[in-house]
Amino acid sequence: MEVATSEAMRPSREEGEKPGSFRDLGVTEVLCEACQQLGWKTPTTIQKEALPVALQGRDIIGLAETGSGKTGAFALPILQALLERPQGLFALVLTPTRELAFQISEQFEALGSSIGVKSVVIVGGIDMLSQSLALAKKPHVVIATPGRLIDHLQNTKGFNLRALKYLVMDEADRILNMDFETEVDKILKVIPRDRKTYLFSATMTKKVQKLQRAALKNPVRCAVSTKYQTVEKLQQYYVFIPSKFKDCYLVYILNELAGNSFIIFCSTCSNTQRTALLLRNLGFTAIPLHGQLNQHKRLGALNKFKAKSRSILLATDVASRGLDIPHVDVVVNFDIPTHSKDYIHRVGRTARAGRSGKSITFVTQYDVELFQRIEHLIGKKLPEFPTQEEEVMMLVDRVSEAQRFARLEMKEQGDKRKREKEDEDDTEQSLGIRRKVGS
Repeated sequence: MEVATSEAMRPSREEGEKPGSFRDLGVTEVLCEACQQLGWKTPTTIQKEALPVALQGRDIIGLAETGSGKTGAFALPILQALLERPQGLFALVLTPTRELAFQISEQFEALGSSIGVKSVVIVGGIDMLSQSLALAKKPHVVIATPGRLIDHLQNTKGFNLRALKYLVMDEADRILNMDFETEVDKILKVIPRDRKTYLFSATMTKKVQKLQRAALKNPVRCAVSTKYQTVEKLQQYYVFIPSKFKDCYLVYILNELAGNSFIIFCSTCSNTQRTALLLRNLGFTAIPLHGQLNQHKRLGALNKFKAKSRSILLATDVASRGLDIPHVDVVVNFDIPTHSKDYIHRVGRTARAGRSGKSITFVTQYDVELFQRIEHLIGKKLPEFPTQEEEVMMLVDRVSEAQRFARLEMKEQGDKRKREKEDEDDTEQSLGIRRKVGS
């Protein structure tokens, strides 16, 4: 897995360039070799800023946009400290989403493979018992979403974090936006005060400032970029279309740019599912990724897309931050994001690691104000993506038919879920009756 090192993020030589290799920054030989094997030739800007300070044992606030190599900036100092003082339950990384947790775990395992580092992912949607067994083996690094970690701290016998040496909060702004504040407070109360803390965030919100004051001691601030920006090699477009023809325009664009891999962002789980079914009915290899899928299906969808056996991934914002899928050619904002900052994270899924990429945002008659906010935030006017209206209108009949099939399939899936839930409820009731009779 690669960490983005786009040209736009590298400081020019004239600026009094910081040391140019991981070795120069103080990273130990065995970890330099691991970086080499992962294809990380030179440190990214956030790594140049954060690594020397972290290796001196200071707390860090890292402000860096998505795709800037943050994981390496906190994983390397933790692994280096672990080499000096090996122990179980050494570091805890908190992340907002399950997918990001698995991705961070992959990077820890890859960087630490030669030194035998064990990490475990603790997230919802996976059996608690198997997680408890994994925690009992005292892995070196725990990567967790806050809610599920609290479940284990409260219910898993013998598990505690009293010996913890490192705490990382990745995407801290998003952890707090997802209302994990009370969970984070509880976690801070049960881990040692004497620890190193790294807080990484794309934006410095009031909540993040408050968390910084509560959790960090005399931190060093490492900022890569304070203004919102998108990568230079990203070509951004918009399409202005009537709301009722959105599906037709989507099919037209997928045909026009055939041969590329796409992430299409929708605002809700049901629209993601509906659009995936619609595209499948039209013969596209599309796969959905959203919060209503169980964890097994979510990882399966992601792996199929990464392995290129599917060329179109339809996703809610669950997939817009942190996910590093190197080969995304085009991002389509099928539903415009209501928060302008989410636009930056969504389009950051393409043009990673110095590659080029395209993003196309659908703007209907209802989205004009939201679109103007996005243009204001990124400080540029976007060009219109060229489309042929007559060709789009020729698709109407086929798309209408596929919409009808998609609606029927959605209804069937909904009925099936309802039946399964009723069956579960029946079982629970009968169990309850049996218990009463037994007692």
